[in-house]
Amino acid sequence: MKGDSKQRLKRGLNFWDLLMVSMGGIIGSGWLFGSLQGASLAGPAVMLSWVIGGIAVILLALTFAELSGIFPEAGALVRYPQYSHGTFVSYIMGWAMILGFASTPPIEAESAVQFANYYIPGLYAKGALTHEGLIVAALLMLVFFLLNYFGVMVFAKTNTFWTALKILIPVVTIVLLLISSFHPSNFTSAGGFAPDGSSAIFSAIPLGGIVYAYLGFEQAMDMAGEAKNPQRDVPRAVVLSVVIGIVLYAALQFAWIVSMPKAQLVHGWSGINFSSPFANLVATLGFGSWASILFLDAIWSPSGTGNVFVASTGRIIYAMSKNRYFPKIFTWVHPRTGVPVWAMVMTIIVGYVFLAPFPSWSSLVGIVSSATVLVYIIGPISTGALRKTAPDLNRPFKLAGLNIVGPLGFIAATLIIYWSGWKTDSVLLIAMLAGVVLYAYGASSFAEDTRPYGWKSIKAGIWLVVYLIVLLLMTYFGAKNFGAPHQLIKYPYDVIVLAVVSLIFYYWGIHSGIVTDELLTLKNESQAADEEIA
Repeated sequence: MKGDSKQRLKRGLNFWDLLMVSMGGIIGSGWLFGSLQGASLAGPAVMLSWVIGGIAVILLALTFAELSGIFPEAGALVRYPQYSHGTFVSYIMGWAMILGFASTPPIEAESAVQFANYYIPGLYAKGALTHEGLIVAALLMLVFFLLNYFGVMVFAKTNTFWTALKILIPVVTIVLLLISSFHPSNFTSAGGFAPDGSSAIFSAIPLGGIVYAYLGFEQAMDMAGEAKNPQRDVPRAVVLSVVIGIVLYAALQFAWIVSMPKAQLVHGWSGINFSSPFANLVATLGFGSWASILFLDAIWSPSGTGNVFVASTGRIIYAMSKNRYFPKIFTWVHPRTGVPVWAMVMTIIVGYVFLAPFPSWSSLVGIVSSATVLVYIIGPISTGALRKTAPDLNRPFKLAGLNIVGPLGFIAATLIIYWSGWKTDSVLLIAMLAGVVLYAYGASSFAEDTRPYGWKSIKAGIWLVVYLIVLLLMTYFGAKNFGAPHQLIKYPYDVIVLAVVSLIFYYWGIHSGIVTDELLTLKNESQAADEEIA
C-alpha cells in the first residue's frame, strides 16, 4: 500500500463535534476515581489541587489554541514542533505522545471493566483485572477500533451522543449529593484541611488522577484535519472544553467532600474504602437507583473516552509517518472511509502492550499523566519560537500576553512532571529512549532523503535532551516528599529551584527554533495565495 498522496482525510466535523471530541477526552474515568484518589492523598485541600491543575492546563491550552489556528492538521500535536524546531524535537514529542495517548484506551477499558464487575462478577479482584477481565478489556478496545474504522462521521456522531450523556450523569450526581448531605465541617475534620501538608496538594495533581482527568482537550486539534472550519472552530473548542472541565471537576470534588458521611471519615480521607467511589457514596446516602445508573455510566463514560483516544492516537501515528519517523504504510488512508487504517491498527497493538503489565487504573495513571504533560511543554515553546521565526503567519487566534502565559505554562508543566516522582519519571524516560529504535527504522524507510535528520535539526533539539536529563536528575536528587531516592534539595526549595531552571529551558527552547522546510513551504503557499487574491 502506498502513502496518502491521492486519498485524503474527509472534512466533516463542525464546532459542536470538535467540542464534544475534546469533552469526550476530558470526561472519562477521571471523574469516577479522581475525587477519591485526590482526597486520599491531600484531604480537603485537594480542592486546591484541582484549581492549580486546571490553571496549568488552561495556560497550556491557550498556547495550543494559537497553534491550532495556524496549523489545522490531523495529528496536529506532533506537527507543531515539526514546523518550529524540525525533525528531532518533533520525534521526541511524538514518541512521548504515543506513550501517553496509546496507553489511554487500555486505562479507560480497565476502568469500564472494573465497574462491569458489579454486573459480571469475576472480572476484577484484589485491585486488578482478572484474566477474564483482561480479555473483556481487550475486546472493548477492539470495539473502539471498529467504531473508528467506519469513518470519521460515524465516530463523531457516536461520540457526540456518547459525550452528552457523559456530561449529564456527573451533573445530576452533584445535585443529588448536595441536596441529600451537606457537611461543610468536613473541610476541617478528619485531620484538618491539609492533613499531609502542602506537598501532598502538589503530588495529588499527577498521582491522584487530577491532571489525568483534564487530559483530552487536545483531541479537537488532532482531528483538525477533518474539520469543516478548523481555523475558527478548533481554538474555540479547545479553550471551552478546558473551562467546562475545570468547573465540572471542581464541583464534583466539592460535592464529594461536603456530602461524605462522618462515619466514613473515622480513619481519615485515605481510609475511605470505596471500590466504586460515587456509586458507593450515593448508595450510602440512600439513592440506590441512581447508584445503579452510575455503575452503568462507569462503563459508558470511560468507553467513550477510550473511543476518542483511539481516534486521536491513530491520527498522531499518521502524522508521525507523514513526518517520516514511521514507515510509509501508516500514511495510507482508506479510500472510502477516509480513515488512516494501519495507523489505527498500530494504536490498538500498542494499547494491548500496555494492558497486560498494568492491569489496574491506579497502576497506569501516573505514567499516562507524566507522558502527556511532557508533550504539553511544546505548546508554549513552539508558539514562542514561531512568533520569532514566522511573525507574518496568519494567526486566526493570537494569544495576548504570551510573554506571561508561555513561561507560566511551561513551569507548571515541568513541576507536574516532577511531582509525579522518581518511580514514574524513570520508567517514562526509559520508554522514551526505547523509541530511538523506531526512529532509526522510520528514517531508513525514507532513505531517499536523510537531510531532515541532520545536524540542523539535532541542534534545534539539544535543549530538550538536556531538559529531560536535568528533570530526571531533579526527581532523583530532589525532595523526599516527591519520592526522590537521594534527597539533596529539601522541599519547598526544590520547587523554587526547578521553577527557575524551567525558565532557562523555556527561553533556550524558544531561541532554538529554526526555519524548517515545512515552515518555508507554508510561507510560500501563503504568499502565493495572497498574490493570487491581489
